[in-house]
Formats: sequence, C-alpha cells, structure tokens
Amino acid sequence: MKKILIFSLAYFPKVSGAELAVKEITDRIAPEEIQFHMVTMRFSTADFVEDQIGNIRVYRVGKDGSYLSKILFIPRAVRKALQVDEVERFDALWALMSYMAFPIALLRLCGMRKPYVLTLQDGDPFEHVFNRPHIRPFMPLLRAGFARATVVQVISTYLGGWMQKFGYHGPIEVVPNGVDVPLFAKVPNTADVEALQQKLGKRKGDVWLVHTGRLVKKNALDVVITALPQLPTNIHLLLIGSGVEDRALKDLADSLGVSARVHFVGTVDNQKLPLYLRACDIFIRPSRTEGMGTSFIEAFAAGIPVIATQAGGIADFLFDCERNPDHQPTGFAVDIDAPDQIARAVEKISQDPEAVEAVTKNAQALVRQTYDWNLVTEQMQKNVFGRVLT
Repeated sequence: MKKILIFSLAYFPKVSGAELAVKEITDRIAPEEIQFHMVTMRFSTADFVEDQIGNIRVYRVGKDGSYLSKILFIPRAVRKALQVDEVERFDALWALMSYMAFPIALLRLCGMRKPYVLTLQDGDPFEHVFNRPHIRPFMPLLRAGFARATVVQVISTYLGGWMQKFGYHGPIEVVPNGVDVPLFAKVPNTADVEALQQKLGKRKGDVWLVHTGRLVKKNALDVVITALPQLPTNIHLLLIGSGVEDRALKDLADSLGVSARVHFVGTVDNQKLPLYLRACDIFIRPSRTEGMGTSFIEAFAAGIPVIATQAGGIADFLFDCERNPDHQPTGFAVDIDAPDQIARAVEKISQDPEAVEAVTKNAQALVRQTYDWNLVTEQMQKNVFGRVLT
C-alpha cells in the first residue's frame, strides 16, 4: 500500500469544484492500493480536528476561516505534515491548487524531499492569481514549489500554458475534472420536471436560460442580463448559486427593466441540478476567464444546448460549427462581453431545433468518452500518481 499526503486549503464541508474532484477520484481508488491523507484548514470549531472522509484521512488545522488563519495555514500545515509523516511515512505529496505549493516548498527547506504532484484548477486569470500585492513578495518560494514538482496535472490545456511562465520543464498531464454521467444524463420523470417548472413560474412558450455556479465577475452574468432587453419577453434567466455579485446583478436587472425575467434561487443540491437543467432550455455562461468549468460538462451530459465563450479551458470542449469547422460542434460560442452575440445565439437555438439536437448529441457523446469520473480516475492513477509512486 502506498500513501499520499494532500495539501488543500479547504475540504468538506466547505468545498468547490477542486475539492469535489479530489473526493470523486480518491473514492474510486481502493485503500489497499493508495491511502490518502490530507492537511486542510479548520474553518469552524464545529469541524472535527481529525476525520475520515471516504479514502482520505483529514487533519484540520486552525480554528476559523479568517484572513489571518489563511495566512497561518501554511506554517501550520508544514508542522502538521512533519508530525503525521513521522507515523505514516508518506510516499508522495499532492498540492491541490497553486498556493498549496507553498507548504511543500517549505517542507523541502525542512528536509522533507518527497516526490509530489501539483494540480492546477484555477479559474481566475493568471494576473489575479500571481500578481496581487500580497502574493508578489512570496513568488520566489512559489516558483520553487512549481519548478520542483515531479508532475503537474492541469484540468485544461490553457492552464498547462501557465507552467511555461515559471520555467517548469517536467511532465504536464492534462486530466480534466469529470461529471457524474449517470446522474446528469438520466432523463427525469416528466411530472417532476413540470412540477419544478410550475414552482419556478415557467409558463408554456417561455424559454429559460439557466446558469449554475458562483455569481462572480468572471462568469459574466451581467452580460447575459444586458442581453435580455434585446430578446422577446418570454426569454428568462435562472441563476442557480450564490456569490459576491448577487446584489449587483439584481440592481442591474432592475435598472434594465428585466427584473421580472431574472430569477435567483440560490444554492441547489448537486443531486437536484439535473432536474433544474432539464426544466430549462439553454445553459449559459459567457465567461471572461475559465480554468475549465465543470458546469458546462454537466449541461452537456443533461442534453441541453450551451452558450459560452471559448475563454481559457472552455476551448478544450466547446466547439462551434462556424468557429471550429474541424470539430463536431458541441455548443454555441460567443465573444467575451458581447451581449449582442448572446441575443443572436439564443434566437438561433430557438429557431433551429434540428441543429440544436445534433449539437447536443455531439456534446453528450464527448462527455461519455472523456469526462466520466471512472475514466478520469484511471488517467490520474496511471499518468499522475504512477509518476510519484514508482
């Protein structure tokens, strides 16, 4: 049995796409093959200091989620890792997200020089991640953590390009996040769909756009709302999720006179998302930047058409019939900050059901061939963990 120690700023119960990906992958690997441990942050005194979650033994450090605690997480994580390694004798380390290279770089200074995986899942722009004033002073340490990685795993070709800026010349494996294909591809009961539509207020003849994910600037939901006045009044927008842009988006809808057509439902349990997707007509996220975007793949699996930009990692899977003639189309592409193009894409989808059916079938086939979690886990075990556990 091999052992890997993971560094992650957050884990259950506080999770996002990166943490969910870790659980999906580690749960599919037998503990007899690889046993995982994790040092993460304790965001509340209600969280267990030590916990077993699936195939991961979790150690939480700190007492709250304050800014100071996030800064102190790095030295605390190093100290905890040294303590646990005395007992467990880890074979390798795994840094989840860019900043988790910090504790590994410090551990090397302390004499712990184990092979390690660096995973990049960042959705924010390169400048935001690395050029902020409070990060710049520590960039030499972060560069050291990047440069000495045994293998780098990225969820998109776009993120793989970041490593060249750090002078990394080792192996880079593009292994995307996956999706629960059976969950999202399953056709829900018609009565359940109709009941949800009635609850949401969707009427016969309405066309509802839907977005799942954070309400943040990078997802450009302000651009979608700006497009609504150009579209007929039967076009609505359903926003599933929460975020710092919540108030600003509501104010924008009010100022444009479309507040009755923009619906905020907050966070929805992942098990219920397929029903919400099927109750709507078009998934939309005209991202300004994107590491990958699992929400797009979930919409592909659910069989509804997708409108998106091809920013960042989206270009790996969203192919447009006009912009990408060498690929089978899987979605409808628009430029960044282009509400006019969004309006035209919605009209095109509404007026050409045969083309939409062909595109959604291509998208579903791509998900089954590439983004099933079992396939992702196989790639991680062979191409990523296999490099640090030889």
